Amino acid sequence: MFLARLARQVWFRAAIFTVVAVAYALLIGWIGPLIPISPELDLGQGAVDNLLQILATSMLAVTTFSLTAMVTAYSSAATIATPRATQLLVQDTTSQNVLSTFVGGFTFSLVGIIALSTGYYPDEARTLLFLGTLVIIVIIVVTLLGWIAHLSNFGRMADIINRVESAASDTLTAYACRPSLGARVQYTIPTTATPVFADTPGYITHIDVRALDRIASQASLQVFVVATPGRVADARMPLVRVTGAPDESTTASLRAAFHVEQHRTYEQDPRLGVIALSEIASRALSPAVNDPGTAIDVLGAVQRVFTAMLRQERDDEITYPRVWIAPVRLGDLVEDAFRPISRDGSGMLEVALRVQKVLAGLAASSPGNARVFRTAATQSARRAMTSLAADDARILRRAHRELWR
Repeated sequence: MFLARLARQVWFRAAIFTVVAVAYALLIGWIGPLIPISPELDLGQGAVDNLLQILATSMLAVTTFSLTAMVTAYSSAATIATPRATQLLVQDTTSQNVLSTFVGGFTFSLVGIIALSTGYYPDEARTLLFLGTLVIIVIIVVTLLGWIAHLSNFGRMADIINRVESAASDTLTAYACRPSLGARVQYTIPTTATPVFADTPGYITHIDVRALDRIASQASLQVFVVATPGRVADARMPLVRVTGAPDESTTASLRAAFHVEQHRTYEQDPRLGVIALSEIASRALSPAVNDPGTAIDVLGAVQRVFTAMLRQERDDEITYPRVWIAPVRLGDLVEDAFRPISRDGSGMLEVALRVQKVLAGLAASSPGNARVFRTAATQSARRAMTSLAADDARILRRAHRELWR
């Protein structure tokens, strides 16, 4: 998890590109004399120096522009959609590669200028430096063209919805395959179980179930997970309850298996994705925005996310027999996704109708869970009928009756 998060950091790729650029600019001073090159290429009067000067000046300006565009997109996502989408934009691989390329090109040109001014390069190395500069210019031009195309959609509402939908779909499909993360399904917790609390309150973002099972096996315990990913662990909500008598070392090891952070993440939290989608729709339905079209687009994304989840085959293999976890109920996920939209769009007939159609479509795609979707549709229809005009309420009532006949 640490390595995966590290690779998604903005600075990480920029640091790698910078190290590679500096290493090449310095190593060619050593490698050049070892390669039998006859420098017949006419570099002109200061051709390499001029190219590196232009590259350094332009890359600094383009890097500053790119950073400004990225920060603007982050702010726009938090303003027009939801702050929960910002972390997905920060992890965008295209923008990270673009920024890393520009920073690497700037560093390469800067090191090359310094090395040339000190006479570090012999003639063979200057030839390699010239060829490397041409390659970097080609890479930068291609990257810049792709960046221009990417900026036309980066941070726009459709892009944000697509990113949140993708994150929610990935998490929910993984959850549907293994809802208990390979542990036993928990129904009740023994009243004699000993609670283990977190050192500091915060959101659970990741659970190392394998470590919990190993600790339980070594200490002859049964571990009942209480704080699942997405929940808050505090003085009221313990991390786990264990049967047995864990010592202080075992208790510390149990705490270490939980990653507690200040903010929720999408990695193991099956509810955050649908909550973020519903927040986007709720903001679009606010009186200040009044954009039912965006809410309808979000409902389509929610339908695709739930459809992908319901199509997954559940893996009931118990990999960690000493750990017990209660999976998130489908009803809670449906409530997270549809209740805010039904509440904030209750006065808009087109939104209320779309909610009914989406829920009916989900019920048809998963007959075994039709009751959950029917209950949500009934509650949504009742809430909307209290806010709609008489004619609109009759239309909604008739549509509800026909869809759920």
